[in-house]
Amino acid sequence: MGLIVDVFPARSDNFGYLVHDEATGRTAAIDAPEAGPIRNALLHRGWTLSDIFITHHHIDHVEAIGELKAVFGARVVGPRDEADKIEGLDELVGDGDVIELGDSRFAVIATPGHTLGHVVFYNQDGGHLFSADALFSLGVGRMFEGTPGPMWEGVKRLRDLPDATLVYCGHEYTQSNAKFALSIDPDNAALKARAAEVDRLRLAGRPTIPFNLGEDKKANPFLRADAPELARHYGLEGADPTEVFAAIRKGKDNF
Repeated sequence: MGLIVDVFPARSDNFGYLVHDEATGRTAAIDAPEAGPIRNALLHRGWTLSDIFITHHHIDHVEAIGELKAVFGARVVGPRDEADKIEGLDELVGDGDVIELGDSRFAVIATPGHTLGHVVFYNQDGGHLFSADALFSLGVGRMFEGTPGPMWEGVKRLRDLPDATLVYCGHEYTQSNAKFALSIDPDNAALKARAAEVDRLRLAGRPTIPFNLGEDKKANPFLRADAPELARHYGLEGADPTEVFAAIRKGKDNF
């Protein structure tokens, strides 16, 4: 018995996720981007929604909470630090907490930056990380609310997770992330291989997630802000990695 993850598209470029605990039948949606695709995925699988786990307050991650809660009576769990921005939360969690879904457990990790209270959910037993907009394949989310220091610290905590971890992020941005990454790290063999794989997947109409965290550690410039070659690219040799991270983020914003 373990955890089954169902992946499906939602909105224009969001991913929807259902996680199903085989032992008990409990099923959670990771974020609530759009009710229709979530309900269709439940119907296709023959599952009943029992829980909703929310990562942050942006509308494309919370819009369907009300409808899903009304239909299924689901328990809604979300970040304590954004409780004033998210309607319908039943249980508030923060860094270091553990959420139970039947026999499955998810560690809550704070990842401020994209939003100040952003959290991610890590299922250690299955090796699943639901990173929403804190960590993308070959990228990270825009720094809408936070500052580079805390965001870099949060990213490093995700980088410290095992290489075998499968990462399920919030959006299909990998191809554009790859183009930017190659512009600042053109000699990275792992990045070039990943970019070619991404092009093949997208040409075939396939998603680029879940992605392997170990591979991303070698190719994602935001996970490599302490790499000398990236510091050199920005003329920041000897600078604190936080400064390099900020430069990479600004570069992507303007790319």
